[in-house]
Amino acid sequence: MAFSPSQPTDPAETEPQPNPARLLLVDDEPGLRKATQAYLEEESFSVETAQDGEEGWEKAQQLLPDLVISDVMMPRLDGYGLLERLRGSEKLAGTPVIFLTAKGMTADRIAGFMAGVDDYIPKPFDPDELVARVQSILARQQRLLAEAARFADVDVGQLAKQITEIRSLLGQGSPGRSKPSETPQQTFTPREASVLKLVAEGLMNKEIAKRLGTSIRNVEKYVSRLFGKTATSSRTELVRYALENNLVD
Repeated sequence: MAFSPSQPTDPAETEPQPNPARLLLVDDEPGLRKATQAYLEEESFSVETAQDGEEGWEKAQQLLPDLVISDVMMPRLDGYGLLERLRGSEKLAGTPVIFLTAKGMTADRIAGFMAGVDDYIPKPFDPDELVARVQSILARQQRLLAEAARFADVDVGQLAKQITEIRSLLGQGSPGRSKPSETPQQTFTPREASVLKLVAEGLMNKEIAKRLGTSIRNVEKYVSRLFGKTATSSRTELVRYALENNLVD
């Protein structure tokens, strides 16, 4: 029987494809910038470009890229200056950065790593090697995010139920419960306190990131810090700690 357009298609064929990784390429050499962009786009990356660190910084704030590839020696703001701004930004601090540079001396490579760069490729470079390194760093980021999500997140509905149960128990009064011997809120930074409050409301990392105008990576970082400071290992334990110590309403 001939195929009829009215027949339903295979759901697998209509499922949306994952969005390509967003890369920001910063280099003051137009030819290299254009060629590298074209090659990376052929490898299915979404690539924005900037001609120096200043423009790179402006675009990074708008794009929130998954990875930045930057030259080192550039006018107005060099790669080190751009890296410093990225690492000092609430939204972009966790963004991986690869340096592309004509300088191949060991001392320069060490300086790059000490400044917080994730990888370092001297020019001229093999574009296939660049793609491989980009893919490797992005894969590593995904593993870290997956591990953080496994460690920190639970089912939204289940967490909401657990929080309700905790609030109910504490409202009834737990036998033998004593007040904390110190004031835990003094051990939290303002941003950690904000994240703790939203966790106690049952929000997941993605929702918290949107509420606070920051990245999911940064929220995961703050949740991990809260686990360490409160000696807890799950969001439920963290919420109980916060409620028992009157850190949230």
